[in-house]
Amino acid sequence: MTVKTRFAPSPTGFLHVGGARTALYSWLYARHQKGEFVLRIEDTDLERSTQEAIDAILEGMNWLGLNWNEGPYYQTQRFDRYNALIDQLLAEGKAYKCYCSRERLDALREQQMAAGEKPRYDGACRHGEHEHAADAPCVIRFKNPADGTVVFDDHVRGRIETGNDQLDDLIIRRTDGAPTYNFCVVVDDWDMAITHVVRGEDHINNTPRQINIYNALGAPVPEFAHVSMILGDDGAKLSKRHGAVSVMQYRDDGYLPQALLNYLVRLGWSNGDQEIFSLEEMIELFSLDAIGKSASAFNTDKLLWLNQHYIKTLPATEVAEHLQWHMQDQGIDTASGPSLAEVVTLYAERCNTLKELAAQSRYLFEDFAEFEAGAAKKHLRPVAAEPLARVRAKLAELADWQAPAIHAQINAAAAELELGMGKVGMPLRVAVTGIGQSPAIDGVIALLSKEQVLARIDMALGFIEARAQG
Repeated sequence: MTVKTRFAPSPTGFLHVGGARTALYSWLYARHQKGEFVLRIEDTDLERSTQEAIDAILEGMNWLGLNWNEGPYYQTQRFDRYNALIDQLLAEGKAYKCYCSRERLDALREQQMAAGEKPRYDGACRHGEHEHAADAPCVIRFKNPADGTVVFDDHVRGRIETGNDQLDDLIIRRTDGAPTYNFCVVVDDWDMAITHVVRGEDHINNTPRQINIYNALGAPVPEFAHVSMILGDDGAKLSKRHGAVSVMQYRDDGYLPQALLNYLVRLGWSNGDQEIFSLEEMIELFSLDAIGKSASAFNTDKLLWLNQHYIKTLPATEVAEHLQWHMQDQGIDTASGPSLAEVVTLYAERCNTLKELAAQSRYLFEDFAEFEAGAAKKHLRPVAAEPLARVRAKLAELADWQAPAIHAQINAAAAELELGMGKVGMPLRVAVTGIGQSPAIDGVIALLSKEQVLARIDMALGFIEARAQG
């Protein structure tokens, strides 16, 4: 048997963190079992589903690298299949037409709630005692078994048993002819040969109903794994007020997909005390049975730590591919200037996010018109003129424009003037970068052209002279 999993989001919004974790778990299990992973768009909610949301889901999956073997399938393109099976259930007496009005159902619900009962349909149309016109509006309800129990062994929750007397007759086709979610998902999983369903715990109540539909259709029942919700840092259910809950918002905030995947896999699954996993390790080690039952709390600080780890440890060329997006997003033209891989190598130890890295390295690609006020006031004083001029002369005569040779020239200038490196290096840093903080200044200078560096030192000397005269 080929293991086959699926991720089946509703396109009513972006791909959120909880959905991304479900997709990851499904994807990992399929890859671990050398099986297949299916992407399905469950767009039966015609009023709320949008193309914009579909595009956002696909973008999020692609950014995370969760490639699919089949799909994306769209439920709205399969209505003929669903309706044919609903008609089959009607003909077999496993479903029936229900003519109850909305007013009757609302009154029934209020009456049951007032009596402390669980609201459920009372089966008034189940036995078809009433005559109706052929074209009278009706829904189609699934005839749920009246007795017995539904039992399934969940990979996360263990054995779950539900009495059929707790389940009412589910609507499987609306008055407008549209089939409903709980029916469509069963047919899809059957037709697509899904063997394992990984989804959120909010679907547990749907599962017994769906198992009864599988059985009525004579379809094999897949195995289930219902994962717990993700909580925010404050212990409340993760929501928009916690900040970035859209996967692409993490991209926009400067996170690497490798860091987010590593973080998400640990939100409910573990392999001993290991915190950092390559994708290959995740695939090798992942197991549905190792997913914990408890809700997981999202910890932004830990994600930030992981992100910094991946910025430092991934090949610089790989990080540079993601950095390019942030350069463009911040309007930084990288056509002229150092390679982004060199920039990553220089900055990896200093930045937690790619957004931060792009902003801090702007001066490597753009000249600046003025110096940061605080840094200039502190370091571009008249006393700095001679050290800057001496370094400029040393750099001007340098043929080997590499960091070690640059470093030697800066040291030589400081030695000749009998000054500590701080009194030479800090004015030089502000002169070359325009700001007060940067990586090692010899590494920075090596990524700029000699002409750029000399021009910026000249600009700083002019600033000092004007300040002295002013």
